Amino acid sequence: MSDGGLEELFGSRGDEAFVEEPGEVVEKPRSRAGWIFRNVALIVVATVVTVAGLRSRGISVSILLIVAAFVALRLLMLAVSEVAPPVPPRRSASRGADSSGSRLAGTDTLRAAVRRWERQLDWSQSDAEKFSRNVLPVLAELADERLRLKHGITRSSDPRRARELLGEPLWGFLDAPVRRGPKARELATYVDALERI
Repeated sequence: MSDGGLEELFGSRGDEAFVEEPGEVVEKPRSRAGWIFRNVALIVVATVVTVAGLRSRGISVSILLIVAAFVALRLLMLAVSEVAPPVPPRRSASRGADSSGSRLAGTDTLRAAVRRWERQLDWSQSDAEKFSRNVLPVLAELADERLRLKHGITRSSDPRRARELLGEPLWGFLDAPVRRGPKARELATYVDALERI
């Protein structure tokens, strides 16, 4: 007996599909009559329990009102389940470990974003063109966004004021074409300048 909680009781999306092989999701055939029977049975059971609980307290409420409330609740739950995000794919044990051998806990988008940035910054050490194409535009966008949020300007709307706020080294770095990837110390200086804006 599994302890799926409310999601299992109310028919979550998790029981619509099962994994046949790693990475392959196959839809289960579903019977329309079975689906209707499960929903009606759920509403009947909820109504019986609610009426019994109310009557034990001496409260009298129309059964029709209770049934209508549970039907509306079930329809709302079905509508919400239709717009729910898709179930993330399951990770196999061989793909679930990172390069250091530690096991990842689920899908961590922040960790994936940090890894992507680490790879891009590693590439920048050896390939100035990749740095100019991938990293520099993001840093320039970040500088514009910081200027816009803190001072209400961008580098293009008020270049003179933006140049003052960014400082000459960061302005030159963002404005001039990159001939070589920056060293880690230079990059740290530019990031500090961005944080001070």
